Amino acid sequence: MEEVFIRDEFIKLGQALKLCGAVGSGLEAKIYINEGLVTVNGEECMQRGRKLYVGDTFEYKGSRYVICTLDH
Repeated sequence: MEEVFIRDEFIKLGQALKLCGAVGSGLEAKIYINEGLVTVNGEECMQRGRKLYVGDTFEYKGSRYVICTLDH
């Protein structure tokens, strides 16, 4: 499982996909999310704006990611 570090309270799913390098653009994220190819916490998610908090997981193309906090 790969870690995705955030500074804020949450990150939106589309942004998280870009941040971890799973997709190259917001449009690409939107397409894959709308096609039902992304899961959040083990359930299919079709909301690009879904807020992910520390501890949430998402999966895309067999890779699994977990949201972590970036401590200063």
